[in-house]
Amino acid sequence: MAKEVVVKIKLQIVAGQASPAPPVGTALGQHSVPIMDFVRQFNDKTNKMEEGTVVPVIISVFKDRSFNFIIKTPPASYLLKKAAGIAKGSGEPNKEKVGKVTEKQIEEIAKVKMADLNAYDLGGAKKIIAGTAKNMGLEIVSG
Repeated sequence: MAKEVVVKIKLQIVAGQASPAPPVGTALGQHSVPIMDFVRQFNDKTNKMEEGTVVPVIISVFKDRSFNFIIKTPPASYLLKKAAGIAKGSGEPNKEKVGKVTEKQIEEIAKVKMADLNAYDLGGAKKIIAGTAKNMGLEIVSG
């Protein structure tokens, strides 16, 4: 018989660097989840990822205080900033452009994010990523 899920917690944590400090400790502590068990398991699963990568994680907490978690792909904005070589997006994306990404980079990011996007095919995924890029103040160039 399946366990009853009490709550689902969504967090964004740097790969391999989870610690019992906030936000992890705060989010899990209020549901009486063994924090160190989560930290250890998360860091083991993500320590092979590139250093500094932000990883969304969805933690399902069950009635008996046990848990499991699903690691998602890094956010599109993180991947776009990395591809463009910028620290942050534009405050005024329509007026101020902060960097450039190529259509090839958009396609690569779309392939990585495909599992987490609401798109039927790669073309739809590319449009979603291109929209995110434009909203960040990135110029899309052919190449």
